[in-house]
Amino acid sequence: MKVEVVESTLVAPSEATPRHALWLSNLDLAVPKTHTPLVYYYPAPAAPDADGGEDAEGFFAPERLREALARALVPFYPLAGRMAVGPGGRLEIDCNGEGALFVVARADFTGDEMFRDFEPSPEARRLLVPFAASGDPPCVLAMVQVTFLKCGGVAVGTGMHHVTMDGAGAIQFIRTWTSLARGLDAASVSPSPPCHERTLLRARSPPSVTSEHPVYSPSNLNGMPRPFVTRVYAVPPKLLADIKSDCAPGVSTYCAVTAHLWRAMCVARGLAPDAESRLRVPANIRQRLRPPLPAHYFGNAIVRDLVTVRVGDVLSQPLGFVAERIKRAVARVDDAFVRSVIDYLELESEKGSQAARGQFMPETDLWVVSWLGMPIHDADFGWGRPEFVAPAQMFGSGTAYVTQAPDKDDGVSVLFALEPEYLQCFEKAFYGE
Repeated sequence: MKVEVVESTLVAPSEATPRHALWLSNLDLAVPKTHTPLVYYYPAPAAPDADGGEDAEGFFAPERLREALARALVPFYPLAGRMAVGPGGRLEIDCNGEGALFVVARADFTGDEMFRDFEPSPEARRLLVPFAASGDPPCVLAMVQVTFLKCGGVAVGTGMHHVTMDGAGAIQFIRTWTSLARGLDAASVSPSPPCHERTLLRARSPPSVTSEHPVYSPSNLNGMPRPFVTRVYAVPPKLLADIKSDCAPGVSTYCAVTAHLWRAMCVARGLAPDAESRLRVPANIRQRLRPPLPAHYFGNAIVRDLVTVRVGDVLSQPLGFVAERIKRAVARVDDAFVRSVIDYLELESEKGSQAARGQFMPETDLWVVSWLGMPIHDADFGWGRPEFVAPAQMFGSGTAYVTQAPDKDDGVSVLFALEPEYLQCFEKAFYGE
């Protein structure tokens, strides 16, 4: 499979934007210093509108997307800036308006060949998402590639630097960009502009750590890099109902599916019953702080917690026991817990810790991110919703995403990265065969 780059340009905001250094919070700095690669797939429009190529009447016209991107970068102006190093060596965003990278490419493969059995991989990322050799200063913060496929469909790949935003922030930006491409005006797209005031998450003075936060400790990221592959596992409504019925009434889909995934992972890897297994869970803190963050806070507002359970208990206790442990960890993330995390990271940074660098989880561990409830399939540029949305690449074995199927009646999907030698056993455990 190959792609040919037709155009590569920097798109600056369509109007003058503030020029300043944007301070990054400890939560911004506690994420991987990389671009997050996502891909959206849009099948070719039904005949007679399409003629089977990239020149189909107006379909994903690059000029239209480029103009909408320039307008979207006005309220989201940090994305047009560059990573920089500020006082004391702390990373910050230089809001200089230099622009986002916009690439147009032509592929020699069809949508079916790429997306029928899509697997996130370095190859998928190389083909569909612009690549920055390093996430270090002074790198571009936002990159987009529009790839016209041989079948007449289109893939839109985005690479947004993780320090700029979390998943909720990415949804805000994509929603604005796609709405502007559909011809809506900026005011109707977002009556409340994005909030860039990241000092709302500044550490206290002096810092006061009131809880333990082992999930952020480098000592718990002492695994070795291992070859892995990623598979997309459908959880149809019947299986989802069965999994949830094994838990307490009212359990969330995330807690139930993650508990089920955790058990299947322990089986597949043949972990010793007396070993401890740890699950990393993320919590969106926008509504957990007192007072809450502005609804349109644009930045990283995710705090992680750690659930530690003996492998023997994961395997032998009722599924509801494991789901309840996950639920308790997520519920524990309140205002006091969040402030403690921020203060802990402040003290760690003073010690020169590399807690945010890309260390690897040990084989006993799991990290499950929830995209449930996030409208990832609402990315309509004017030619319909994407048929498929997924990360283009995963960044380590034991990481997973739980996402809503495009049609909510179709259940959910789990994207899971695992060593290839464990796949067969994992699939049998996951599907109860």
